[in-house]
Parts: sequence; structure tokens; C-alpha cells
Amino acid sequence: MSGNQEVTYTVDFHAGRPGRRDIGIAASHPLPAAGERRGRSIPRIARLMALAIRFDGPLREQTIGDYAELARLGRVTRARMTQIMKLLDLAPDIQEQILFLPSVFPHNGTGLNERNLRPVVSRIDWCEQRRLFEKITDELYARASTKKRASADR
Repeated sequence: MSGNQEVTYTVDFHAGRPGRRDIGIAASHPLPAAGERRGRSIPRIARLMALAIRFDGPLREQTIGDYAELARLGRVTRARMTQIMKLLDLAPDIQEQILFLPSVFPHNGTGLNERNLRPVVSRIDWCEQRRLFEKITDELYARASTKKRASADR
């Protein structure tokens, strides 16, 4: 048996809203159709977190060589792939919170996103990460409740 093996991945690229592009490697269990979802969309940050977890497996198994190869498969830059994969540096409980975000967080780009998590990800100490993450989420909850009150007063 030779040391060279060929690995093939099915990559699913689909269009979202105009001007947006989401990437993913097709899973063995496809996602439910849009009509089958349970009332709300999955926040982008949760999808990115799941993507990072999904991509970590082939990297650990060494079936995909590095972030550059992942970036080529996903048709994103190596820098963007690094940003996505850095989400794995978050404390496990923070990763779980991101995966199961409540619907109170806005999903229109003003809520929790990869960019405003960068200061949290850059911290090595998980206790400090938790403190910073709590500060960010508290601010988002406050902003969301203020918007709800303002729209209820109209």
C-alpha cells in the first residue's frame, strides 16, 4: 500500500441573501429545508462556530493539510479561514453558548459576530474570556431589550 491516498470532499456552495456567501462541507445528514426549520434562522456566528468545529475534524485526522487547503476548498482567503478557526480557541462553554444563541440576539450584523469576538478569542485565559464574553452579551441583551421597548411604545 502506497503512502499517497486521495481524499475527496463534497463542497456545497449555496447563495443566501444577495451579496452574501456561505460555505460549508456537505454533511452526511443534510440540513432540513428552509420550510422545515422551526421558526427562526440560525445566527451567522453559530453557523461559523459549527463550521470551525466541523473543519477541525479533518484537520486533526490530517485528511486536510492546513488552513490554506481549507480556504481553497471554501473559496475564502486564508486570513478569513484563520479568523473562523480561531473561534475554536474560545472556552468550551462559550462555544456552546454561541451554538445555542437565544433568538433575542439580532441577526442583522449588529449583534454577536466574529469581529466583536476577536478581543475575546485573543485572550488565553478562559476566565478572562468568560468575563469579556459576558460583557459583550450583556450589552447586546440591553440593546435588544431597549429596541423591543421602543417598538412596543409605537
